[in-house]
Amino acid sequence: MLVQQILNSKGSSEVITVRPGTVVSEVAQMLAEARIGGVIVSRDGETVDGILSERDIVRSLALRGAGCLVDKVDEMMTRNPSCCSPRDKADDVLQRMTDGRFRHMPVTQEGKLVGIVTIGDVVKARLQELAMERDALEGMVMGH
Repeated sequence: MLVQQILNSKGSSEVITVRPGTVVSEVAQMLAEARIGGVIVSRDGETVDGILSERDIVRSLALRGAGCLVDKVDEMMTRNPSCCSPRDKADDVLQRMTDGRFRHMPVTQEGKLVGIVTIGDVVKARLQELAMERDALEGMVMGH
C-alpha cells in the first residue's frame, strides 16, 4: 500500500498548519478542538518548517511548567521533520516512524505539503490489507 492510498482513504486532505510565531497555548487549544495530535509549522501553508505535537507540549510542561505555554512554536517544534512522499510504501513509513519514535509524518510532493499521516493511519491501513489477504486465503481454502 502506498501513502497516497492512505491519504485517499482519510477523505479530507486538509492539514492544519500554524505560522512560526504562534503561541503554544493557541496550538494546544487547536489540537484539543480538532482532536488531533500535531500541527505542521509553515510560514506559507505549503512548506514544512517544523512540526509540533501534543507530546512536545507535554514534555515541555513537565520540564518547565506552564510558562512554556507563552512560548512561540518556533522554540518548541521539531525542525526539519522526517517527511514522506505519496509514492512511499506504507510499510517503509511505519518503519521510519517506529525507529524514530514519532507518530506524525508530513507528506510532501516536490517540496510542497500535500497531507499528513499518523502512525494510526498507517496501522489501520495495514490491518485492512491483512484482513483482505485473510479473506482471500479463506476463499481459496474454502473453494470460493
